[in-house]
Amino acid sequence: MILYSSNVTGFKKDIKSFQIVDKIENSFVDCFGKNPSPSEKRSWNNSMQFMSQIVDGSNVADDCGVLIEYNIPTSSKRVDFILSGQNKEEEDNFVIIELKQWDSAEPTEKEDIVKTFVGQAVREAAHPSYQAWSYQQMIHDMNTAVYEGNIKSHSCSYLHNYKEKNPEPLKLPQYAECIRQAPVFLRDDYKMLEDFLYCHVGRGKGMEILYRIENGKIKPSKKLIDHVSGLFRGNSEFILIDEQKVAFETIVNVAKKDDNKKRTIIVTGGPGTGKSVISMNALGELLKNEMNVQFVAPNAAFRNVLLEMLTQQIPKNKNRIRNLFSGSAKFYNTQENVFDVLIVDEAHRLKKAGAYQYQGENQIEDIIKASRINVFFVDDSQQIRPEDIGSVQAIREIAQKYNSEIEEIELKAQFRCSGAEGFMNWLTTVLQIEDTANFDGWDKAAFEFKIADNPNDLLEMVKAKNYEGYKARMLAGYAWKWSSEKEGNKNGEIEDVIISECDFKMPWNSRSTTTWAIDENGVNQIGCVHTSQGLEFDYVGIIVGNDLKFNPETKEIYASYNDYKDMVGKKGLKEKPLELTRLVSNVYKILMSRGMKGCYVYCRDSELQEYLKERLERTRE
Repeated sequence: MILYSSNVTGFKKDIKSFQIVDKIENSFVDCFGKNPSPSEKRSWNNSMQFMSQIVDGSNVADDCGVLIEYNIPTSSKRVDFILSGQNKEEEDNFVIIELKQWDSAEPTEKEDIVKTFVGQAVREAAHPSYQAWSYQQMIHDMNTAVYEGNIKSHSCSYLHNYKEKNPEPLKLPQYAECIRQAPVFLRDDYKMLEDFLYCHVGRGKGMEILYRIENGKIKPSKKLIDHVSGLFRGNSEFILIDEQKVAFETIVNVAKKDDNKKRTIIVTGGPGTGKSVISMNALGELLKNEMNVQFVAPNAAFRNVLLEMLTQQIPKNKNRIRNLFSGSAKFYNTQENVFDVLIVDEAHRLKKAGAYQYQGENQIEDIIKASRINVFFVDDSQQIRPEDIGSVQAIREIAQKYNSEIEEIELKAQFRCSGAEGFMNWLTTVLQIEDTANFDGWDKAAFEFKIADNPNDLLEMVKAKNYEGYKARMLAGYAWKWSSEKEGNKNGEIEDVIISECDFKMPWNSRSTTTWAIDENGVNQIGCVHTSQGLEFDYVGIIVGNDLKFNPETKEIYASYNDYKDMVGKKGLKEKPLELTRLVSNVYKILMSRGMKGCYVYCRDSELQEYLKERLERTRE
């Protein structure tokens, strides 16, 4: 999708006649079915005037090509400005120009991240040059016209309102590598930008280059395939075992069928059955088969931890393969069957209309529509909010709507909790989620489960395991407020989780990272379901807050609406106590099943604490 395409002559004419923004806006409405925001229109008005002066001053040929708001295929990203043409050696080139209206920025300690005033507040953002380079890399990795057609790509950023400081935050040594990949040009660097453009595309003949880019096939380059394959090689985190291997081969076999039929694969399995191991291996294998494939997960923390695990041996690889990982909200406006395969992990967390930052109606439908083959990894018992719609039945119904052939795979073998399937059954029964077979116990030598008398003992147990070299974390239900960054809680400075009767205080996990689960300081903060779902540790310590209680008279577990602090999680459920209890119980089952070797629990509600102790004692009889 492109909002504006012309040669330099046409671009100059549209600027001079004040038609440029109208043309971009009309294309936007045609493509998205809605009007652009006022801020976006102001941005076009402002930036295009500056780019007109730059193009004019660069003396590039009139038949250079101009693309504005080029949507990178397979992504929701739009490139601000592309100029195409030949250099003096008559080589075909294009230049990506990332435009910013910033007038100031601050450095951060994070790689390629800065702070600036955007969206009515000071926020963290990617360095403009990193942004430009990442778009260049994405196009180079996925567009056959570029990597097979000998079209050379270049990128830069241009901040036309930004007066250079001394020292200049955007040019500090920690940003040297991304600036080397994509130079940054500030307000007074306009002559250098003009020279940069003329050097790469000044001789013209750019329209044919634009045509080739626009019509290039979308599939991964051999370099990207080799790159990703190398990350899986020898990585013990992603070895397939038994039925996982069967599921993986089934997915690959279905995806490789060349009859152009739409197919939906639904893989079901409880916690610890290896859904994520299969999904990651499928991503790597389908890339090897030169398919346009992406890994999709609704939860950013889960995605980012997987990315870190995959690239832990060569961290610099992370930025390149990040483009293969996606959230689930971006496909609402994607054309049908743009992707060969979309692999959706944690699909039970897919959302409906009204979810945060989601502009579509139904993420299941978005994904099935956008891909020829779609693979959903689902566990219905891991839905935790009313907006979570990714059930097996919902996926079946939408697949049938699109005449997509359905294949279902069930994973039964438990690889978390030391393979203690009995523990998972016991937990499901004890939390009154459903009655299960073999619920009366498990091999205690295989999996350790203890109930602590107070949260301080719980923390000591977790820290002791962490000291012994195990990966251990504290987790809690959403029964306490989570202070915002505006309240001074960016890095977990505020001890929100307070149990005053036990003189216990701890902060929630830091808001400044999405990799709390593997960060060194993570043991000193408490994670929640949103930062741990889909992940695993060796040992976990679980604080069950007052959001889940036990009634000794009715012998029933129930959720407390007032004590449950997830406002989205309890929206519309004040008069639906059974549904609220189902979702809160699901949260605690998820938390208690994160440990591979052991789980320690403390319940703030004394009746629930005694109930769990009594049920645990029964398993010893």
